[in-house]
Amino acid sequence: MSCIIWDTLKEEFMKLPDNENKWENIANGFGIKANFPHYIGAVDGKHIRVVKPNQSGSMYFNYKGYFSFVLLAVVDAEYRFIYISVGSYGNECDSSIFKETTFWKKLNDGSLNIPKPLHETIEKDMPYVLVGDEAFPLTTNLMRPFGGNHLNDTKRIFNYRLCRARRFVACAFGILANKWRILHRPLDVHPDTAIHNVKACAVLHNYLRERDGLNFEDIQLALEQSIQEQDQQQRVHNPRGGPIANVIRSDFADYFTSPIGSLPWQTNARYA
Repeated sequence: MSCIIWDTLKEEFMKLPDNENKWENIANGFGIKANFPHYIGAVDGKHIRVVKPNQSGSMYFNYKGYFSFVLLAVVDAEYRFIYISVGSYGNECDSSIFKETTFWKKLNDGSLNIPKPLHETIEKDMPYVLVGDEAFPLTTNLMRPFGGNHLNDTKRIFNYRLCRARRFVACAFGILANKWRILHRPLDVHPDTAIHNVKACAVLHNYLRERDGLNFEDIQLALEQSIQEQDQQQRVHNPRGGPIANVIRSDFADYFTSPIGSLPWQTNARYA
């Protein structure tokens, strides 16, 4: 049944944006809700608990100390899944999983049809970007926080603004698990069946989001639970994104501290 649900709904409710207008609509939504311009998606991974599969060794055993496979997702400003990859072993890191996806390949070969960088309210032509946590690499189209504990105000504010934007994906995971309560306990089925079930839950999540919308209380509950469940993210030594990626991140940081891009409360906000 889960295979039928996925096959029936994926083309309408889990289709990757295929033109510039659709990406611009996503970016506009994030610009309004997250105050982060040129932002086209939050990426992160969620560990789906499973009972240890037979003869699987340690492949499903993750750094948190339980058996799982990974749901990697890119989310828009309406908490919908733009793209998902389901089934990677729990002992893999989010960065390596993302680099094996078709989304990553399309992002790097230019076939996602992301708009050319142009924005009237930004002084520099910065590209459209995804945002992720420290587990992901810094590239020209993927922003991650500045590392280190002794950051200047510009870098600290950038990290706060990025964290604020990235919570959309954490919230989407929380909404998904709260709607489909089976995701709150280990799945005691064959891994292939578990993967099909999670894909069906994800596409139904998008279907219900389109049909019913989401009330504010549900969003707040999901966000609070997702933040409570988040422990220290896996730290991965990623290759540097190169000088261009670092310049782009610095440009965003400068914009967030400029008169046109700053927020009234950001100076006193705590980056978490």
